[in-house]
Amino acid sequence: MSDSGDLKFSTQQAATLLADLERWATELGFQQVGVSNVELGEHEAYLQKWLDAGYHGSMDYMARHGSKRSRPAELVPDTCRVISLRMNYLADGSASDVLASSEKAYISRYTLGRDYHKLIRKRLAQLAARIEQEAGGGRFRAFVDSAPVLERAIAEQAGLGWIAKNTMLINPDAGSWFFLGEIYTDLPLPETRAQESKHCGTCTACLEECPTDAFVGPFQLDARRCISYLTIEHHGPIDPALRPLMGNRVFGCDDCQLVCPWTKFAGDTNEADFQPRHGLADAELVDLFLWDEEAFLARTEGSAIRRIGYERWLRNLAIGLGNGPPTDQAIAALGKRADHPSGLVREHVEWALARLGKASSTPE
Repeated sequence: MSDSGDLKFSTQQAATLLADLERWATELGFQQVGVSNVELGEHEAYLQKWLDAGYHGSMDYMARHGSKRSRPAELVPDTCRVISLRMNYLADGSASDVLASSEKAYISRYTLGRDYHKLIRKRLAQLAARIEQEAGGGRFRAFVDSAPVLERAIAEQAGLGWIAKNTMLINPDAGSWFFLGEIYTDLPLPETRAQESKHCGTCTACLEECPTDAFVGPFQLDARRCISYLTIEHHGPIDPALRPLMGNRVFGCDDCQLVCPWTKFAGDTNEADFQPRHGLADAELVDLFLWDEEAFLARTEGSAIRRIGYERWLRNLAIGLGNGPPTDQAIAALGKRADHPSGLVREHVEWALARLGKASSTPE
């Protein structure tokens, strides 16, 4: 393999390589590609301030790697460029209808299909091999939400969009319904232009829509109140004060995306792997709660949902049932788990039954 430091590109060669890169990425199913340098000082300062405030909650991994997250060359030596790519994942338009139905289970739209990590990592490896072949050298390492990488900051710098008030990366043509992937390289590729400014304007819809008021201000998310954190990252009991605010959201939350005006421009995915499976796009809370562990493992195989495990799956669903109507089916389903061997599950089932008992005796 050639020493990438010896590789030089004329202006015309650089432009041609960048155009080829865009074509190859499109052929591999990506909707956009950009190239960033590795100067992330502003984002490093923001991350440290966020960590110092404790907004990361129990996500200790956010602080574990020191400056490797914001200094790519410390993670992968000799990195001088990062190739950033996005791939659309939206495959179901029923989100708002499911949220409005208190007997349904709302599952974040990104996880309705197969886990995206393997698919995107494979495509990134194919792209890296093509670049190496055509450029005559270079070293490459691909990441998909699997290492200390400031992927949104890198993507913003590469021109894929801007980090919005809800801390998501927004693209003017796709909203925020997409996955990101990165290729670290020592190849001195030409950089693409970043967005000249953020385009949120005076809009604060995402901040106002958050069910648990997790935003302490524009561009500032306290993860400890975020439903995505609570249902996915958090391992213990969920704060009783937050449970009623979670509604029927049992894995993740998309409210700040759904209300964003830019999401109306999002296109559906063409990836078969991202299509909803096992009826999870609009499943009934009761039906999911009655899955035994064997069914949970079988129906979440190859899905990001499996990472929370069966115990937290039941914890989250119990909260959803407790926030729903006091139907005979809901009360009976909860009753079947009242003596569950997990204290975590029993606590949330007891809370849900108390909620439904109180609700059922309260006049409308």
